[in-house]
Amino acid sequence: MDGETHVPAPPEREPRRGPLTLLIAPIVVMIAAGYVADALWPTLVEQHPLWLLGLSARNRYAVMVVNRVDLWAYYLWGTLRLLLPDPFFFALGWFYGPAALRWMERRTPTVGTTMRRLERWFGRWGHPLVVIMPNNYVCLIAGASGMSPLVFAFLNVTGTVGRLLLLQIVGDVFSGPINWFLDLVAQYRIPLLVISILVVLVMVGGELRRGRKDIEDLHELDRSLDPDAPPVPNHPYDPKDDAQP
Repeated sequence: MDGETHVPAPPEREPRRGPLTLLIAPIVVMIAAGYVADALWPTLVEQHPLWLLGLSARNRYAVMVVNRVDLWAYYLWGTLRLLLPDPFFFALGWFYGPAALRWMERRTPTVGTTMRRLERWFGRWGHPLVVIMPNNYVCLIAGASGMSPLVFAFLNVTGTVGRLLLLQIVGDVFSGPINWFLDLVAQYRIPLLVISILVVLVMVGGELRRGRKDIEDLHELDRSLDPDAPPVPNHPYDPKDDAQP
C-alpha cells in the first residue's frame, strides 16, 4: 500500500443519452469559442477585451485584459467564463461515474497519466484540489467521486475567484511589460492575426486528421456506454496510417 486513497467510485449507471446530449452541446460550444479566441486574440485584446475574456478565460488572456477593463467587469466575466464548463464536467462524472473517468483517460496518454494521479490524490485532498485547480479533470473526478453538488459549487467559486485575484496581482505587478507587449501586438496586429488564425487552423486540421479532436472524444463516451455498440479503440490514431498510400 502506498498510503494514497483512490477516488471513491460511484456505482455504474445505465446510459442516459438525454442528459449526455445536453451536457455535450454546451461543451462543444465552449470548445469552439476557445478556438475563436485563439484565432482572433490580437484584434480582440485591443478592440474588444471583454469579448476575449468571454470567449476564453485562459490565464494569458485574463492577464492581458485585466488592466484594460473595469475591475467589476473583469471579475464578472472572468468568473462566469471560468465557471461555465465546470458544472457540465461535474455532471458528466456525476451521471456516468467510472465510465466518464475512463473516457477522459483515453483521450491522450498525457491526460490519462494526469487523471490517474489526480484520482489517487482526490480521495485525501479532494476539497483542496477543487479550490486550487478546478479544471475540467478535477471537476469530472469530483462528480464521479459523489461530492455534494453544493460543496463542489462553493469550493469551485472560491477557487475561481482566488485564481482571478492572483491573475489580477500578476497583471498589476507586471503591468509595464504587459503594456509593452500589447503595444507591440497593436503595432503588428494584422501579421499576428494571420499567424494566429493559421496556427489554429493547423491545430484543428491536425486533430481532425488524427481523429482525436475534443468533439469526437466527447461523442465517444456515448458509444462506450452503449452495450450494443461495437467496442471503441482506446486510441483511434495509428501512426502506421500515415504510411498508407
